[in-house]
Amino acid sequence: MSFAQTREKLHRLAEQVVSPARVHATGNEIALTPTPGGWGTPPFPDGGQVRVEGAELVQLDADGTETRSAIDVDPGDAARLAEFFAFAQEVLETLRAEAADPSEIHLWPEHFDVAFEDQEATYGASPGDEDHDEPYLYVAPWTAPPPAPEWNARGFTGAEGPWGDREAALKFFRDRRDALT
Repeated sequence: MSFAQTREKLHRLAEQVVSPARVHATGNEIALTPTPGGWGTPPFPDGGQVRVEGAELVQLDADGTETRSAIDVDPGDAARLAEFFAFAQEVLETLRAEAADPSEIHLWPEHFDVAFEDQEATYGASPGDEDHDEPYLYVAPWTAPPPAPEWNARGFTGAEGPWGDREAALKFFRDRRDALT
C-alpha cells in the first residue's frame, strides 16, 4: 500500500467515522486535531474521544474504557502522516502566535489538512491530495494576489512549499504573509 493509499483511507475514516463521532458528542463540531501518534477528536464533553493512533482506531468512552481496532493501512505511512500533522501543528502554532486576528487551528476532515485563517488568508499543511502525492505547506489568500513566482500552487490560488524543516517552513509562511500585507 502506498502513502497516497494510506492517506486516502485515513481521510475517509476522518470524514465518515471520527468527525461524525464528534458531531454526535457535541451537536455540531466537525473539526479534528493532531493527537500524540496520530489525529482525532478533542476530548468530548463527557471525557470520551475517538482518534487514530498509528494504524489503530482508538475509542475512549466516558468511563475510561479504551477500545482499539486495527486499520488496514501501512503502519509506516500512518506514522509518517502522524509526524506530518504534529509538525504542521507546531509550525502553525508559532505562526498563529504572530498573527493579527487568527482563527483556531483545526484539522479539517473534508480536506484532511491542518489550517488556520488570518487577515483573509488560510495558512495550512496538507498531507497531499488529487494534485499532490506528497505532503505540502500552503498559503491560500481569499483574493488572488498579483501573479508572481511565489504564488506557485497547483489546483488552487496561492502558494505551496515543502515541509520537513521548521525554520524553512516558518520562512515560507512569513514570506507569503508579508507579500500579502
